[in-house]
Amino acid sequence: MSDATKRIRIAIVGAGIAGLTAAIALQEEPHIDVQIYERASELREVGATIALGPNGLKILDKIGVSKALKDTVGFRNRTGRSMIYRHYQTDEVVSFDVHHGPVESKHHCARFFRPHLQKVLLEHVRPGRLHLHKSFKSIRREPSDQSLVIDFLDGSTAQADIILGADGIHSAVRRAYIPTSSALWTGHVFFRTVVPRSHFDHIADLPDEAVHYWGPDRTLFLSPLPKDLFAVVAAHQCDPNDPGHQYLAAGWDGDADIAALRVLYKDWSPLARSILDATPRIKVYPNTAAKELPTWILGNGRVTLAGDAAHAHGGAFAAGGSLAINDAWAFAQSVLYYFPREGGWRVRPDDAGLTEVVSLYERTRKPHTDKVQKTVQDRNQFLVDQIKMKQTDEELRAQMKNRRDLTWIHEHDVEAAFARAIPSKISEARL
Repeated sequence: MSDATKRIRIAIVGAGIAGLTAAIALQEEPHIDVQIYERASELREVGATIALGPNGLKILDKIGVSKALKDTVGFRNRTGRSMIYRHYQTDEVVSFDVHHGPVESKHHCARFFRPHLQKVLLEHVRPGRLHLHKSFKSIRREPSDQSLVIDFLDGSTAQADIILGADGIHSAVRRAYIPTSSALWTGHVFFRTVVPRSHFDHIADLPDEAVHYWGPDRTLFLSPLPKDLFAVVAAHQCDPNDPGHQYLAAGWDGDADIAALRVLYKDWSPLARSILDATPRIKVYPNTAAKELPTWILGNGRVTLAGDAAHAHGGAFAAGGSLAINDAWAFAQSVLYYFPREGGWRVRPDDAGLTEVVSLYERTRKPHTDKVQKTVQDRNQFLVDQIKMKQTDEELRAQMKNRRDLTWIHEHDVEAAFARAIPSKISEARL
């Protein structure tokens, strides 16, 4: 087989949002062989809510995942306000967010029950491309053809020309190349659940839109979801330097004591307390984050990262899902730019050529996600400093009204960023 007719083999480690989206964006190309390897033995319902902003929804629309835009899958505020901020004791609306750019209504910020979004993405992945129970072990070179070989813990292997590590915030692929990149606890603790709305039917003033209550050192997010579900997400800031904190050892989806959570909100409004009193169960997650990586170009330029594996931000203002989708699309477009279906390949499928692919992807995404991570780090440090001082009600209200403008995150144009990242002059080895 000549280079001109060879298929480019893409191996994706991780079947989360980034991994599934990247596969969908590449799978229709006959000269691209894309496979997903997931450590879980089954993709089951795990997790609570996830939000997608215009930047994520536009890309899902572009690659044909139109079902994700339907109101039967994602919930949008009927007023068009992407978020509404309420005072923790008075319930009054202090401020709200709106979309600033020319955003179509179908691309307005939507909230999802994470398993519902995952199911929609899975429905678009062609059969035979997802391989379960494949726990990543290592990557090595195949001496005969210099391809990459992934070793899995079950003894099986997979060969690829490019590997995309999309295996989450505690990415094994990332740690294989940058062992010091482990995510650390930020001191922020999330309590979250999604339950049938019927649990709250007796509450007359139950919010019918997504709202975010702010208090001096904790928050409470509430939102209806499709299929008569309701989301409750409480967030409490602790001292990240406390090695003995009770929730530090909790996993991503560990059980928490709902009674103890109610105590944390005992001085909040009657409405907030009544909602927590009616919440039957809650999960806990001690939030983790890591510094931005020096590079995403790994493994002789043929391994890279996407989603939380690439930027372990630990909560980017409810933008993590959209960031992952934008990563996935930019990665796919970088592959297809250098290896188009028609018109001849721009580079050879060797180390030098494949590094060009990964470099274009990094130029498209990393400057933006680095800025996001730094912004999140500033926010996290502010929250830590805040617990050391007693915030007045006046200061709290000012903070709610003078929030930083995050339009540059939620309405980021990844297509324009990709166009800017394409080199104006390249040495093309047409095949």
